[in-house]
Amino acid sequence: MEILARAVADSLGRSSLIRKMFEAGNQLRAQYGAENVYDFSLGNPDVPPPAAVSEALRELSVLAAKPAALGYMVNAGFPWARAHLAQHLSKEQGISLTENDVLLTGGAAGGINAVLRAVLEPGDEVLAFRPYFVEYGSYAENYKGVFRAVDTEPDTFAPDVDALRAAIAPSTRALILNSPNNPTGIVYSEAQVKAIIAALREASEKNGRPVYLLSDEPYRFLVYDNVAVPSLLPLYEYAIAISSFAKNLSLGGERIGYVALSPLLAERGTLMAGILLAHRILGFVNAPVVGQYLMDRALGSNVDVSIYARRRDLMAGILRDAGYTFTPPAGTFYFFVKAPGGDDLAFTERLAAERILGVPGVGFGCPGWFRLAFCVDESVIKKSAEGFAKAIRG
Repeated sequence: MEILARAVADSLGRSSLIRKMFEAGNQLRAQYGAENVYDFSLGNPDVPPPAAVSEALRELSVLAAKPAALGYMVNAGFPWARAHLAQHLSKEQGISLTENDVLLTGGAAGGINAVLRAVLEPGDEVLAFRPYFVEYGSYAENYKGVFRAVDTEPDTFAPDVDALRAAIAPSTRALILNSPNNPTGIVYSEAQVKAIIAALREASEKNGRPVYLLSDEPYRFLVYDNVAVPSLLPLYEYAIAISSFAKNLSLGGERIGYVALSPLLAERGTLMAGILLAHRILGFVNAPVVGQYLMDRALGSNVDVSIYARRRDLMAGILRDAGYTFTPPAGTFYFFVKAPGGDDLAFTERLAAERILGVPGVGFGCPGWFRLAFCVDESVIKKSAEGFAKAIRG
C-alpha cells in the first residue's frame, strides 16, 4: 500500500543521506560516548546568541504578561518590526527600502516557499548552481515546478554563466543564488553576480516575463578575510533577498526570516501582495511573535564571528596536514572536501569508522565531495585530527 505521495517519498530518498548520518551519529554516541564522536554533519549553530537577544528575552518576560501581547498581528508582521528591518536592510543592501518592501516570514525556507508559490505556474523551472541546498528541489516541486541544477566550474565551483545561459528556457521562472554558499563556502564576486544578472535580464526580455533572482542569504554576515558579499537588490529589479536570523543570531529554532523586494521594481506592491497571500495560505499566517521581538531588539548584532574564524583555520590545518584537497571557505561554517578515490559515499563510511561524521556531496548534487560543518567546539576539531589522517591513509 502506498502510504506516502510519490513526490514526498522521492524527497525522502534525496534527503536520506543527512538523516542517515544523523542516525549513525546517535549510534556512535551510544557506543563510544558523545565525547568520542566528531560530528560535522549538521549546520546547527552552537555559538551563543549576542547579548541583545538575552536582553530582549528579559524584556519579553514582562511584555508577555500584557493582554494579547503574543497574539495575532497583521500577516506581514508588526509594522514597527518591518520598519526597523527595512532601515537595517537599506544600509546593508545599499538601496532605500520601506516597511512595505519587506515581509517577515517563517524562516528563510518559509520565505522561499512563499515566493515560489506566488510566481510559479505548473511546469515552470527553478534553477540553482551545483552544488545546492538539497531542499531547493522540493521547494520547487511543492508548487508543480521543475528544479534543474546548473553546472559550475570544476573544483572551484565558480558560476558558469555560459552553462546558465544554456540552461535557461522559456519556462525558466527563477534562479536561486546562495552566496555565501552552502556547502562550498564560496562567495560570488560582484563581477560574477553582474554576469549572472545580465543573463537573467536577457532571458526576461526575450521570454516576455521576469526570471526572478532569489538571493538566499542566511550566511551573508559570516565571511572571512574581509571578503565582500555583493548586494543584489540595487542591481536587478527582479532580485528578491531572502534570509533568516538562524545563523547570525543563533535563532535557528525560532524560525524568523524575511523577504525583501528590490525598490527598482515598479510592480513590487503587486508582487508583495501575492507573496503575502502565499505565506498566509501555506499555513504560516504570520512570522513568530517572539522571533519578531528578538529580531527587532538584536538587529545590527551578530554572534562572535572570530570563533568561527578560529575553527576554520584549525580545521584547514588538520585537513591540509592529512593531505585532503579543498579550498578554505570564504564564508559560512562549511568545508567542501574532495573525497579521496572519488567515491564520496564510500569515503564518508570510512570516516564514520573513525567516528567522524560528514555528509556525502551527492546529497548536494555533487558526487565526489563531502561536506564538513565546523559549528562545533574547537576540542571536537582537535580530537578529530587522528581520525582524518587514518581515514585518508586507509
